[in-house]
Amino acid sequence: MWGFETEPEFQRELDWIDAFVREQVQPLDHLLGNQYDVADPEFVRLVRPLQGEVKARGLWACHLGPELGGKGYGQLKLALMNEKFGMARFGPIAFGAQAPDTGNSEILAHFGTAEQKRKYLEPLLANEVVSCFSMTEPQGGADPLGFTTSGVLDGDEWVVNGEKWFASEARTAAFIIVMVVTEPESPSPYQRASMLIVDAGTPGLEIVRDYGFYGEPEPTHAHLRFTGVRVPAANLLGGRGQAFAVAQTRLGGGRLHHAMRTIAQAQRAFEMMCERAVSRTTKGQRLADLQMVQEKIADSWVQLRQFRLLVLETAWLADQGRDWREIRLHVSAVKAEMPKVLHDIAARALQVHGSLGLSTEVPFTDWVVNSFHVGLADGPTEVHKQVVARELLKDVAPAEGVFPSYLRHEQERRARERCGLA
Repeated sequence: MWGFETEPEFQRELDWIDAFVREQVQPLDHLLGNQYDVADPEFVRLVRPLQGEVKARGLWACHLGPELGGKGYGQLKLALMNEKFGMARFGPIAFGAQAPDTGNSEILAHFGTAEQKRKYLEPLLANEVVSCFSMTEPQGGADPLGFTTSGVLDGDEWVVNGEKWFASEARTAAFIIVMVVTEPESPSPYQRASMLIVDAGTPGLEIVRDYGFYGEPEPTHAHLRFTGVRVPAANLLGGRGQAFAVAQTRLGGGRLHHAMRTIAQAQRAFEMMCERAVSRTTKGQRLADLQMVQEKIADSWVQLRQFRLLVLETAWLADQGRDWREIRLHVSAVKAEMPKVLHDIAARALQVHGSLGLSTEVPFTDWVVNSFHVGLADGPTEVHKQVVARELLKDVAPAEGVFPSYLRHEQERRARERCGLA
C-alpha cells in the first residue's frame, strides 16, 4: 500500500522526470504546433531525441505491461508520473503516454487479434503513428444509445454510413477506432454497437471540418462523415455487439490519466500564482501580504491536495486488481471534480495577475477554457455526478416508518432499552 511516501528508487525517477519536463520539454510548447503531427520535420528534429532519452532511461510507455515492453508500473505510479508529464503539452508524447493512443493501445492489447496487433498496435506503441478514437455523434453527443452510424456486413467487408463528432486527431491519425451500430435488433441496447478499425484514407471517409478551442495551437477535433466506407471484416475489434465492453476498457483508465495530467496543469497555475504574489506590490504591500490573495493561495493549495488524494486513492484501488466497473464510483468522482479544480485554480491565478492574467502572454484563459473541455470529454460532468449519487445510494436502506429512525427521542428510547432503563 502506498503510504504517502514513495520508495527512494522510484522517487529518483520522478525527480528526473520533473526536471526533464521543465527544462527540456516545456520549451517545445512555444516552438511547435500540433503535438500529434509526428510527420512534421520539426517534430522529428526536436521531439525524437527527447523520446530517445526517455527510452534510454527505461521510462517509455510505462502504462503498458511488461509483455508489451512497458514497466507494468500500475495506476498509482502512473499517476505520480503523469502529474509530471502534464506540465507540458508535449510531455505525454515525449514519454509515449499520450491520449488517445494510450487508451487505444490498451484495447488493441486486450481485444486485438494477432494481425491487428502487428499492423496497428506495434507502430502505435513505437509512436511511428498516432490514432483516433471516434465515438460521439453530432445529433447524440456522448449518449451511445442515440448513435445512428451503422455498419452492415456485406460479404467480407463492413459498410459504414453515418457521421461522427469531435474525433480528436482524425487528420493526423493513421487509423481510427470507430463505434458503429451493427446489431440494431439486439434486445439489449448495450449490445447493438461494435468497434471497427478504419484506416486513414479509406474511400468514403471524409473530414467535414476540424474544430478547435482556445488554447490549442490548431483545430484538431474532426466532424467525420462515412459514406459507404468499406472496412475489412477482419478489422472488427472485439466481438460483434461488444463495443461497450471494449470502450469501458479504455475509458476508465483514460479518465484517470486525464485527471493526473489535470493535476499538473493546476499545479503550474498554482506555482505561477505564488510567484506573482511574492513579486508584485500594490500600495506599498506585496500581494502575498494581502489577506484576500492569501485566501486564494490557501484555497487553491487545499483544493489541489484534496483532489490529488482522491486521484491517488482511485489509482491505488485500480492496482488492487479491481475492474474499472468496480471502482466506477471513484472514477466518476474524479471525473466530476476535475473541471472544477482546474477552473478554480486557473481563475484565481488569472485574478492575481490582474490584466496581465487576461492576456495571451500567460496561459490562464487557455486553462480556464480547458477546464470546460475536461468537463465534457469522456462523459460530461453531470453524467458522472449521477453515477456517483447512484453508487452511493444503491445500498442505502429506506426508513421503515414515516419519520427517520435517527430522531433524537427515538435514539434516546432505544438507548434506554439497551441499557435496561426503560
